[in-house]
Amino acid sequence: TYLPLRRETFEREAVYIAIGIKPNGHKEVIDYCIAPSENIEVWTEMLQNMKSRGLKQVELFLSDGVVGMKTALARTYPKAHFQRCLVHVMRNICAKVRVDDREKIMNEFKQIHQQTSKKEAAAVLHKFYARWNKAYSNVIKGLKEIEPDLLVFYNYPKQIRASIYSTNMIESFNNVIKRKAKPKAEFPTEQSLDAFIGIQAMSYNDRYFNRIHKGFGQVQDTLESYFD
Repeated sequence: TYLPLRRETFEREAVYIAIGIKPNGHKEVIDYCIAPSENIEVWTEMLQNMKSRGLKQVELFLSDGVVGMKTALARTYPKAHFQRCLVHVMRNICAKVRVDDREKIMNEFKQIHQQTSKKEAAAVLHKFYARWNKAYSNVIKGLKEIEPDLLVFYNYPKQIRASIYSTNMIESFNNVIKRKAKPKAEFPTEQSLDAFIGIQAMSYNDRYFNRIHKGFGQVQDTLESYFD
């Protein structure tokens, strides 16, 4: 997300947020960073920072479409699997099609994450290709290029799939940050913005300290088996 910050001039700057969920279902903000814009160099530094602070292994990493993210992840956590946020993918598609087609496309694309198996989801995705390729060949071409990253969440227990096909968890936290930052016209220094984000992160972690995220408690043993 982006928040207003004054350096020498007033600009909206990117706030990077990383939220992790343990196999037992406990979730927390594990890192954040402020930078003038969103780019892969900052994400690479964040990943390396998390590893140096003791995050030894990542099983699944969810992200939007930041160019180079998968490569940066492979360098830092080579065993991690990568899932592209399907909500962001859908938004990107809708931005490139006619307004009259958007609702139909959204409804059809949503069916991809609503299937009972990866095989069924792949069939729905390929049907989507066939349905829209004639009208939007470039959109479908781009979608095919990232297909390996679209259905990874189906490799995990069905009890947790609703939480791992998108970055909605982080989007919800971003919305809290933006709502609480709204009374402030801008942050006068980077230190003030850093302190504000830090307080929100601690508040989030305190709120969810003893809560088990939906579905994770049912499959904890299975999830723990993925880790060394």
